[in-house]
Amino acid sequence: MEIDPENNSSNEPQADAAIKLDAIFRALPDLLFCMDSSGRILSYKAGKSSSLYLLPEQFLGRQMQAILPPDVGQKFFQAFQEALQTGKVVSVDYQLKVPDGQRWFEARLVSSAESRVIAIVRDVTDRVTTAEQVQRHIKRLSTLHSIDAAITSSFDLNVILSVILRQITGQLGVDAADILLLNQRTRMLEFAAGHGFQTMTIQHAVMIGQGCAGTAALERRTVSIPALDDQQAGSLFSPGLAREKFASYYAVPLIAKGQVKGVLEIYHRSILKPADDWFEFLATLAGQTALAIDSASLFTDLQRTNIELAMAYDAAIESWSQALELSGREDKEHTQRVVLWTVQLASALHVDEKDLNDLRRGAFLHDIGKLVIPENILNKPGPLDDSEWEITKHHPRQAYELLSPSKHLTAALDIPCYHHERWDGSGYPDGLRGEQIPLSARIFAVVDVYDALISVRPYRPAWTKEAARNYIQEQSGKLFDPIVVKVFLQTMGNFQ
Repeated sequence: MEIDPENNSSNEPQADAAIKLDAIFRALPDLLFCMDSSGRILSYKAGKSSSLYLLPEQFLGRQMQAILPPDVGQKFFQAFQEALQTGKVVSVDYQLKVPDGQRWFEARLVSSAESRVIAIVRDVTDRVTTAEQVQRHIKRLSTLHSIDAAITSSFDLNVILSVILRQITGQLGVDAADILLLNQRTRMLEFAAGHGFQTMTIQHAVMIGQGCAGTAALERRTVSIPALDDQQAGSLFSPGLAREKFASYYAVPLIAKGQVKGVLEIYHRSILKPADDWFEFLATLAGQTALAIDSASLFTDLQRTNIELAMAYDAAIESWSQALELSGREDKEHTQRVVLWTVQLASALHVDEKDLNDLRRGAFLHDIGKLVIPENILNKPGPLDDSEWEITKHHPRQAYELLSPSKHLTAALDIPCYHHERWDGSGYPDGLRGEQIPLSARIFAVVDVYDALISVRPYRPAWTKEAARNYIQEQSGKLFDPIVVKVFLQTMGNFQ
């Protein structure tokens, strides 16, 4: 018996489902490919086919590894073979040069029926860029710490300036730098220290108001010549400096307590094209250099300088948490609440006041490791599968890898690394139990879970405060330190 497709009502729901599924695919930012066992592209679904920066007719019927650059294609094909052979979800990150610059992509591959492989490709440049920015912030914070250490360990100005100039050239990625100090009696800017020069005949002096350095000091502004030619170099620099063949030059006034202390000069042998944050860090380094010069001359101002450096650390740390917020990996209000509540609970538990600042920094950085977790996992509305859970559980380790190079953050690492450990040993990453878990992490764990419960999440609505308190009480001695829970519940009135 023949079936009239127009009268076959059973086909209509399937057709509707297919239309809806197609609409969903086209609304996603991902590019989905179906490939045969050789890697040949059979079909695709996409909202943005620009993820490959090719038109469909340019990649349909071709092997994926053939349309990618050789090194990327080989990397992709290895992941393709692994997915085909193991049946597991395999991820691969790669970089492509596209018309608007370099872009990063993440491809997740999984095998399906009939020896097919599905590849889901997403542009993850923003995530990678955010991670790189955080790493750059950490390196720059280490630079501030090195300058701080130079200031506090020596009052020999030559030693201090030598450390500062090495840090400046290294972190700013420039060839050379020098510092001219202002002689208040003669009103001359006199060479004090230099680093990165090829000749010894670089010492020079400039009158206030003359030349680029003199103008920077007189007008209290940065003077920049991003593209020097030989004629300019010959007229602006001493013969020794002119022979260095510099192509970019910056002069930054060193101002401390409203007074010009000197000028920092930056030199590079090719044309610099720095980003905005490069200039911001240059200004920060100039400010710290001015403070270092001032503190070397005025011992009584050393304590104030250290306070200002501590504020710079805290400001940098808060900027990292803002990077998480901007990337959608953390909620600003959540961070502010858990930092405040963690310090309050620690105080109620009589934690030594000198340790509270490290505890506060750790709370700010508690989820810095989330930068390695893809957005589709963090924002998944349903339960995670085994592979997604393994990726999620790795973020405390990543936090350690990001933060451990900064030695002054050692005391603040316990919360980012161990706040997912549990009193009964069921947590991660190390399965610590009881008092093996650092106290700061035990304190933060209670606060973090409580705030998470009363907050809306992609996979559930917010709990009531009463329900959240009951849960914390129920898990006392299981997930949480009983003493911490007891004090937390007693002081709940402060956590509003």
